[in-house]
Amino acid sequence: MNRKEFIQKSSLLTGSLIIMKDLFAKQKGPVYGHHNMKYTLDTAWASKHNPKVTVNDCHEMVQDSKGRIFLLTNDTKNNIIIFNKDGVVLDNWGHEFPGGHGLTLHNENGTEYLYITDNNKHQVYKTTLDGKILLTIDAPLDVYNKAEEFIPTETAIDSNGDIFIADGYGAQHILHYDNKGKLLNRFGGKGEGDSHLDNAHGITFDNRNGRKTLLITDRTRNCFKRFDTSGKLLEIISMPGACVCRPVVKGENIYAAVLRSPNMDLANSGFVTILDKKNKVISNVGGSKPVYSKGVLNQVQQQEKIFAHPHDVCVDDDENIYVAQWASGKVFPYKLTRV
Repeated sequence: MNRKEFIQKSSLLTGSLIIMKDLFAKQKGPVYGHHNMKYTLDTAWASKHNPKVTVNDCHEMVQDSKGRIFLLTNDTKNNIIIFNKDGVVLDNWGHEFPGGHGLTLHNENGTEYLYITDNNKHQVYKTTLDGKILLTIDAPLDVYNKAEEFIPTETAIDSNGDIFIADGYGAQHILHYDNKGKLLNRFGGKGEGDSHLDNAHGITFDNRNGRKTLLITDRTRNCFKRFDTSGKLLEIISMPGACVCRPVVKGENIYAAVLRSPNMDLANSGFVTILDKKNKVISNVGGSKPVYSKGVLNQVQQQEKIFAHPHDVCVDDDENIYVAQWASGKVFPYKLTRV
């Protein structure tokens, strides 16, 4: 091969690679998010595989050690739907949770369990991964006048099995139980002070800085609040404009669904937010670019209408995000693939 032929063939190959790259980029679709946390969107992640399976509100999602994605719905045809990461249904179960809302996965001595809150039945359940109920926590009537006042939304499970329940639609207490279901303590509660809560929708443990703390949603006040396990307020993470649902800690980051923005009055205005290890917002997927002025986050809100009412996120072991939505037309969760 002479030099002229080599240059011609090299140019042809380079051109082909550029065309293939352009075609791949077009197939990939729009990219959402900011900085190094950007994603493509698949709205048919599960619905394209499972036309016979239905959902109502898709409330929360978790991933188990086998890589399976568990979705909690309040559709009693199948309260729990188990997917693989491609969106194919592997199993489904559950007909007894009409108010299925919060879903937490906990590894107890090598065995994984689910914790489910039902805000219609005013109860919290510990179950096996295939649906056997092992523990039921009823409304504590030494705290509430009647069971209907207790409307639990989420749980966080300590390493010793202690259960922290967020009464996010009720009296806004954080209730601390032992692993047998005995009430040990409570804090928070509705009120105007910083240590009080309003719409304590989500709760999780955050051990990123080497200290065990509880990160709790104060949704109508657009913030997360950090407490120690005794109930002492340690920090407020302000999220102006973001009505955040439960915080999900994965690696160095906090991920959360934003149900509505810039306040709870505007329907179909949600997005997904991501914070770094310093609790600074670095990406809003479907939302406005995060900008800080003198260390304070400017108000954020929905910018692209790719979500209606995101209610929870699940971050898988490949750092992709699954978004469960409430009151959004009974849609299956969407998948955000990191790019």
